[in-house]
Amino acid sequence: MRWLYQIFILIYQAGVLVVSWFSPKARLWRQGRKGQFKKMQAAFAERDRLAWFHCASLGEFEQGRPVIEAFRKEFPEYKVLLSFFSPSGFEIRKNYEQADYIFYLPLDTRANVRRFLNIWKPSVAIFVKYEFWFNYLNALHERRILSLVISANFRPGQHFFRPYGKWFRRQLKKLSFIFVQNEKSLKLLQKAGITNAAISGDTRFDRVAAIAGQPVNFPQFDDFARDSQILVAGSTWPADEALLLPLINNPAGKLKFIIAPHEIQPQHIQNLKRKIKVRTEIFSELSANVPADTRVLIIDRIGMLSGLYRLGTLAYIGGGFGRGIHNILEAVTFGLPVFFGPRHQQFAEALELIERGGAFPVHDAETLERGVKACIENPVALQNASAVCLKYIAVKKGATDAIIDFLKKQLP
Repeated sequence: MRWLYQIFILIYQAGVLVVSWFSPKARLWRQGRKGQFKKMQAAFAERDRLAWFHCASLGEFEQGRPVIEAFRKEFPEYKVLLSFFSPSGFEIRKNYEQADYIFYLPLDTRANVRRFLNIWKPSVAIFVKYEFWFNYLNALHERRILSLVISANFRPGQHFFRPYGKWFRRQLKKLSFIFVQNEKSLKLLQKAGITNAAISGDTRFDRVAAIAGQPVNFPQFDDFARDSQILVAGSTWPADEALLLPLINNPAGKLKFIIAPHEIQPQHIQNLKRKIKVRTEIFSELSANVPADTRVLIIDRIGMLSGLYRLGTLAYIGGGFGRGIHNILEAVTFGLPVFFGPRHQQFAEALELIERGGAFPVHDAETLERGVKACIENPVALQNASAVCLKYIAVKKGATDAIIDFLKKQLP
């Protein structure tokens, strides 16, 4: 099986090289790794103790961020290396101040792994959620380097738990420890004979709680937001926007909207604006405060959404008519009841909030309009749903502390 894995990695590398001729993202992936071993060698002072954190992309970075920042406070003598697999993480967070070194992860070949670990010599390696690169895991195990996966979430259909999954399960056993999000994940591992695991919870709850506690203000939005009920639509795709348009274009409606599309290319933003029949402003085109009579504000800048939820009354989270919903917790932490499409079944937080009354799945424009109306026209119902959301975050916090407590016992 190991030889098949090596072949898969080489095929993947060849595929990226081909795709990079016409895909900007693949081109960034390839170009970002050019000559980086020399850059790594020049950057790192071998006398420093080092903790290595790896995230696949931006979402995993935000999940791991509270642990990185808590680690810096608890272990100030350590330097921090942060690696990314995807350009969507690296390009946005390549100047993150809490990491001393930030690089793309070299592809998981044995030669790359050997060279990478010979340069950095980490005391601990921490992988966030889904990143299982088996040559890296094997080398860390052979070198007796402490290795963790945090906020892991396992499902029965994954290859680890298939009849052919013996080799993959053996790789998981090479990790020093696995912190999982929930009891289902832990039971799956235990049933498969993997005992180096415990429930810590999901560090995303610590991250969103920290966001809610940050003093972020948007004074240019004050006139727009004053005395208004606002639906914040985050990470929307065209299918989500089509669902929202009847609600937005209702001539009798008083609800205001902040829309932060997942894709912010100018053509898409302008097309969306043309479909809206009420006064609409685009953030990048503003030269002053958002006028009070604006009904819709379209955000065409990355990195603002998590803070904008604090202006909302309700939230709609995109992705539920595609591959799956985006992060609902960034809205929930501000007490916003959330609406989303039908592709939410693989997200435990969505299912739990639906059951508790803080989240509402919709299937078409009519069910969305009916659900939104039920909230904004019934203050008691809105308050109850908001309270559910706030309580949900409060009781789920604490994963970061569990991980740091473990590291205190393991690191010198």
